[in-house]
Amino acid sequence: MLDRLRRNPCFAGWMPGAALVAALAVFTFGGAVRGALCQTPADSATTAAPSGAGPADGSPWWKHALIYEIYPRSFQDSNGDGVGDLNGITSRMDYLHTLGVDAVWLSPLYPSPQVDFGYDISDYENVDPQYGTLADFDKLVAAAKQRDIRIIMDMVMNHTSDKHAWFVESKSSKTNPKRDWYVWRDAKGYGPDGKPIPPNNWVSVFGGSAWEWDPATKQFYYHEFYKQQPDLNWRNPEVEKAMFDTVKFWLDRGVAGFRLDAIPTLFEDPQLRDEPVLGGVNAFGDPKVSDIYTTNLPEVHDVMRRLRKLVDSYPGDRVLIGETYLPNTAELDKWYGGAKHDELQLPMDMLVGFTNKLDASLFRKRINEAETELNGNQPLFVFDNHDNPRSWNRYGDGVHDMAIAKLIATMLYTSHATAMTYYGAEIGMVTTTPSRKEDVKDPIGVTGWPKEKGRDGERTPMQWNDGKDAGFSTAAKTWLPVAPDYKTVNVKTESGEPESLLKWNEKLIAMRGTNRTLRDGRQVMLDETNPSVLSYVREGVGGEAAVVVAMNFTAEPQTVSLDVKGAGGTVSTLLTDAPALRKTTSLQKITLPPFASWVGTVK
Repeated sequence: MLDRLRRNPCFAGWMPGAALVAALAVFTFGGAVRGALCQTPADSATTAAPSGAGPADGSPWWKHALIYEIYPRSFQDSNGDGVGDLNGITSRMDYLHTLGVDAVWLSPLYPSPQVDFGYDISDYENVDPQYGTLADFDKLVAAAKQRDIRIIMDMVMNHTSDKHAWFVESKSSKTNPKRDWYVWRDAKGYGPDGKPIPPNNWVSVFGGSAWEWDPATKQFYYHEFYKQQPDLNWRNPEVEKAMFDTVKFWLDRGVAGFRLDAIPTLFEDPQLRDEPVLGGVNAFGDPKVSDIYTTNLPEVHDVMRRLRKLVDSYPGDRVLIGETYLPNTAELDKWYGGAKHDELQLPMDMLVGFTNKLDASLFRKRINEAETELNGNQPLFVFDNHDNPRSWNRYGDGVHDMAIAKLIATMLYTSHATAMTYYGAEIGMVTTTPSRKEDVKDPIGVTGWPKEKGRDGERTPMQWNDGKDAGFSTAAKTWLPVAPDYKTVNVKTESGEPESLLKWNEKLIAMRGTNRTLRDGRQVMLDETNPSVLSYVREGVGGEAAVVVAMNFTAEPQTVSLDVKGAGGTVSTLLTDAPALRKTTSLQKITLPPFASWVGTVK
């Protein structure tokens, strides 16, 4: 779902996708180390734990895991129709295993009219034929389980497709039993031209009024997103029961949990009060308004507690992940349930990965807040997803892009947080925005052009090799064109280059998986007033050495001296992209080249 950063005033400096891509350019990351292959085949429909054993220390598997988002349309096409599918994903499981992925989050693959490429769901308990069948899904889960990889579904609870049977019934008459399953309201009045006036000034995230008039029943229905995505009425307990039943359907099928799309938007102000006007217009030409009456209302937390209770009734540490763009860490903590820990296990911390400014002081502040202000809850960091220009473009400077990409990966995989990445980030895929309106597939790019060019640029096919269509498909034409840099930026090529971004990610992920300190050690900031270098220590666990990380956020060499309390003088390098630092034996006067990263141990 289009992230709410595009209209959230709390995130200063956010730009529409097109302007952002034009203004900037960095990034990537990858997986977490994997144990030996589990040889026990997975059942296709079972309530048993969805994968192999969790961490040896008995903690939940998702703690410090690597979660890898796959956009099914764009990962691997197995049948030559130009669109990725489930069997294609299954065929690439060995790659994900080698990378070190712990869980795969699949963007929606349910039956859908594809107005919003699957986020408009017409049937929550099946698979869209373009991706395959339920049998194909079961094979995917089994193949993943054999490699100790879990499958996480994308669950869209805020709205359905207007083609869903629930809405078709709801729309049929004011007296239909499902009328109250959606948010229907009378017109505020009628204009001089006789046209109905919407109930209030609420604006759709995707442009235009958030109210759509139904001439047959003479009422408006509310849609936070496209008009083809009517919002469910979560004040009706029948809606909650029906949606929880769909959750059970997939849990019974063996999925490890859910990423909850646009979850703060479940409830709207029952009084339908106008949103405060912020001034100016957005990329669609609509007045900019606040969203205090349409997002993050307190009632949503009651639903999350009940959903958590349901998920916890299943074995295997099933997990709930939230798409939670929030203004500050205090609000983020509420989504965990605070000190009670009874809501989401992993609401996404977008405050770190989407600063969109390579600022050491800002990252220090945000990461430190996640470590110290979440009541001991596990942070989840993410720098890339299907709704935003890739971090390669958001953070790069056009000169040191590769070094900056390695720096971002270092920050992601050496932090105390669970890590989430997006397909292709590990090889440095870039945002490839269409240059002509007629080439745009994403509807928001069609309606918002040229200020809003849509999200096609971050959804191009995965680049596997330097052959036809980068190894993604054998079709004459793929659903989106492959990025032009695929000849050099691809898995095959980078697998053979020791200093490639892919190899850097693999090393970081493997180190994270085997080093107990990186997995469990407390994260403490060092050299806290340095505006140019971000450095921190992961305190040693179980007698193991502490791990120190230092990253230069500037285009100039920076020299630092780091003081780690309680540490001796034995220093050794674990990983660095600066050859001169490979034999570092002291934390004093370490000179980091431009955008260099250094990871070492100290005892």
